[in-house]
Amino acid sequence: MVEYDALIIGAGILGLSTAYHIKSNHPNAQILVVDKLNAAGQANTAKSSGAFRCFFYSRTNFTLADSTAEFCRHLQDDLDVNLKLRWIGYLWLFDGKGYEQMRPVLKDLSGRGFEYKEYDENELAEELGMKTNLTDDEEAQLMGLANVHKGVFVPKAGLIDVDSLVEFYESEFAKLGGKTQYGTEVENVVVEPCTPLGILGEPFFWQDSRVVGVKTNQGMIRAKKTIVAAGAWIPSLLDALGLECYIKPKKRQIFSVKANTEALKKLLWTKGFSEVGCLPFTILPEPSVYFKPAPEEDAFWLSYGDEFLRAFQLEEDPHPEENFYRYGIYQVLLKYFPQFKDCQPFSAFAGLYAINTLDGQPLIFEENDLMVVGGASGSGIMKADAIGRIAEALFSGEEYAMLYGDRRFKVSDLGLNNRHVEPEKLVI
Repeated sequence: MVEYDALIIGAGILGLSTAYHIKSNHPNAQILVVDKLNAAGQANTAKSSGAFRCFFYSRTNFTLADSTAEFCRHLQDDLDVNLKLRWIGYLWLFDGKGYEQMRPVLKDLSGRGFEYKEYDENELAEELGMKTNLTDDEEAQLMGLANVHKGVFVPKAGLIDVDSLVEFYESEFAKLGGKTQYGTEVENVVVEPCTPLGILGEPFFWQDSRVVGVKTNQGMIRAKKTIVAAGAWIPSLLDALGLECYIKPKKRQIFSVKANTEALKKLLWTKGFSEVGCLPFTILPEPSVYFKPAPEEDAFWLSYGDEFLRAFQLEEDPHPEENFYRYGIYQVLLKYFPQFKDCQPFSAFAGLYAINTLDGQPLIFEENDLMVVGGASGSGIMKADAIGRIAEALFSGEEYAMLYGDRRFKVSDLGLNNRHVEPEKLVI
């Protein structure tokens, strides 16, 4: 039986980035990626909103996102890999209280060289045709909605075609000689003693043991290193081993509505924020319903990341909930943007975030020849390249990873034993 140098479970964006960077740095290594679906990036990667930003308070988050964005810019601008990058920017809308809480954060970021532009309520009403003052709206007051006081526009942010990014990593990995095996469902991780004694029932607790591969519906696969990059399914595999990964699945939903009126078309193609000439990715005040333009569909994608009362639950095939839009997203959005009156979704989908319950930032660690790469908490696309490089450095036994742009990153900072990340204050 072939023993692979690395077996990667999961052909989502994190698994493929990891596979690509390991194979790039170890060209003679035998690397296999397996996935239970029949193609790459078909689980929760395919259900991403495809948005990214390089605007974070945490230096960790900024480094991961910014280096990934610059790598994607390099692919498109220098290597002619069409990722359909569009730098439309992000627009955060704050009420008075939210803005006052954010002011010291913005001041700190400005001192670090972060670029952003502020808009007052009158400018936002003029530019976007929105309602910024809800004081006389009894329904809005009953819902606890606040007036918009300021908008903060971040230019280094935008949209990316997720399928194109997946295709890049998958095809380049294959060109390097990497192997993929789809339709292969992992049933369990296999552990054996480091020094087998041939005793029935081993390994026993007094034996040193290690992960040697996985049992799948296609048979046993052995590997020197087994890398679990299965997103929301990671805890399902690790729980059986008694390993805590602090990753839990939580459903997220996106609803698409057509820009089928003159008012909505005007909003979609809002000028003045970016050279692209369309509306930025926009986040409302608390509760932070957000929506992004989908110019290629002549539509908007609407969503909200609910926390309290949204169960941590693994769903194999999550479905969007009609009432989540009808009585939730729609009601909030309509108060600020009356252009959406009577808009119903023409499509909707739901996926799972692999939430890191420690601090919402990625986890990359190893134990007993088992590596875990996950916990991106909804930021997998915007941090994928950096995560893959850090995972490769861990695989290689390096203390530091070299991210795109020659940025050094200490591998243990995203581990468990010596974890070192800053709290994030710019959370959608």
